Amino acid sequence: MSKSEIKRLIEAKITQDGVIETGIKGVQLFRVTESMRCAPAVYEPCVIAIISGAKQAILDGKHIIYDENRYMCCPISMPVEAGTPTASPDNPLLGVMISLDTKTMTELSIEMAASGGHKNKYKTGSQGLSLARWDDTFTDALLRLLQLQGSELDIAVLAASRLRELYFAVLKGDVGEAARAAFGVGNEIARSIEYLSSRLHESVTIEEMAEQVGMSRAVLHRKFKQATAMSPIQFVKTMRLNTAAMKIATGVSVNVAAMAVGYQSSSQFSREFKRLYGQSPKQWSQATELPQGAIV
Repeated sequence: MSKSEIKRLIEAKITQDGVIETGIKGVQLFRVTESMRCAPAVYEPCVIAIISGAKQAILDGKHIIYDENRYMCCPISMPVEAGTPTASPDNPLLGVMISLDTKTMTELSIEMAASGGHKNKYKTGSQGLSLARWDDTFTDALLRLLQLQGSELDIAVLAASRLRELYFAVLKGDVGEAARAAFGVGNEIARSIEYLSSRLHESVTIEEMAEQVGMSRAVLHRKFKQATAMSPIQFVKTMRLNTAAMKIATGVSVNVAAMAVGYQSSSQFSREFKRLYGQSPKQWSQATELPQGAIV
């Protein structure tokens, strides 16, 4: 019953393709009716819940599909490829994206760890993207959050507590361990990624990332690959190239996009871009047209 009510709320709010704000900070609704192959994207810390249709993300060659049965949690910034291969006018993709507030998620993670009921430790193979079942706790929390739409008073008074309730549902659910590890005590990998993400235009080295979190390069490499499925060098390069590709897809020139993510040489940028995507930046921009909301 709760899921059908969530779908009704979303359908009533968004009737055309694209992404819209709900009035609740960090909560957006999206609708896509056009099939799109997976294209470079950067997922910031968020939860994406699909209520109709399905989305696909590719991380390190692994295809991850999430739909109305499983929501996706990305607790750390991740360079991925994302698409909507099954979206169509007869089968629209409908969903909600909730940004994860670092301060609130950290407070909850620490409180949960202090309770003794949960340990903040990655298991081998933990990923930056995880899927979780739509359990009753998550579904009810999401419904209660979306019911605030349309009332400025309700949003002003209740949004923070309803978001906190949803975050708590995520931290208790199937993806809770990865999320608590990213936001709780000992979240060195998440902090190193945050350091990098705010300096994509600079020439950040792996040594600098390791120094920021008090690790040796070797330890950072091991823990980074465990958490993200990529080495730090691979992650840095993919994050920069994905960010540049997204800029190019919106009409930014190749040279400007390259400089915006720290490349001093356009020829080096073009070589690395072609090595990753199989096309030069110019070829890729001419062949790529992103539907509104497709890379949410």
